[in-house]
Amino acid sequence: MSLFVSEYRVGPITLLELGERWTSDLIGELRERMEELELQGRQLLLFDCGRIIIIDSSGVGALVRNWVSLAKRGGSLKLLRPSPRMQEVLQTVGLRKLIESFDDVGDALRSF
Repeated sequence: MSLFVSEYRVGPITLLELGERWTSDLIGELRERMEELELQGRQLLLFDCGRIIIIDSSGVGALVRNWVSLAKRGGSLKLLRPSPRMQEVLQTVGLRKLIESFDDVGDALRSF
């Protein structure tokens, strides 16, 4: 199983549609993709999290690391359509107010 289902570019924004699981066994895939995007100068990322049903502590840690890393480089990482499970996890760990999330793709794209 792959972390990423698809990838789209909308001007300077890269939209990454995530699969059902964001877990420790998929973190390496995320790290590799983020390195590739950084080399390409892609610093505005939107993660579509609508399919996520499982996210573990490694997934949360990776989300925070990438959010912080992008912010330090002048970039931004935002979430689109976080699934109910993702919303629950973000609320529990106190990230809901830090990492912007949107239900509408148009609103999310305009926010950059």
